[in-house]
Amino acid sequence: MLQNLVLAAAEEGAEHEDSVLVPPLAELIVGLLAFGLLVGFFFWKIYPQIRKTYAERAERIEGGLNRAERAEREAQALLEQYRSQLAEARSEAARIREDAQAQGRQIVEELRTQVQQEVAEIRERADAALVAERAQVVASVRREIGEIALELATRIVGRELENDTRQRQLVDDFIAGLDEAPQPDAVPAGPGV
Repeated sequence: MLQNLVLAAAEEGAEHEDSVLVPPLAELIVGLLAFGLLVGFFFWKIYPQIRKTYAERAERIEGGLNRAERAEREAQALLEQYRSQLAEARSEAARIREDAQAQGRQIVEELRTQVQQEVAEIRERADAALVAERAQVVASVRREIGEIALELATRIVGRELENDTRQRQLVDDFIAGLDEAPQPDAVPAGPGV
């Protein structure tokens, strides 16, 4: 069809050689040949370069998008990992805090038990010491009372009494009788006595 138009234009050009709109046939053919060569050169050399550059750019853009998506996924995964580690650390800290509190309570309870045992031991030793001291005081008082009673009896009788063993037995029986007799103004000797 293009050829028919070119031929028709050429025929008209032959009739109207002076027409400004229709170029002479030789110029038209040379122009078409030059245009064809230019289009051929374009598709032979330039178009592959344009396609290659376009493909590289599209690949670079697509690769950049893929890298951006991958980086975003990695960042999201790292964020989730960080959050899970943070949650684990918080739960571990809570567990450690609870363990420390439990150990603290256990230590306080152990110390309380130990102190109570020590207090009980001190009381027992003090009670034993009081009982022993009371026994010593009672024995000492009995000896003194016996000696005083013998001295008084010697003064009353006017002569020294003989048979020291018998005298001491008599005094001890007298003092034992005093211990068993109720005393209205008796002062308690202390706890556990």
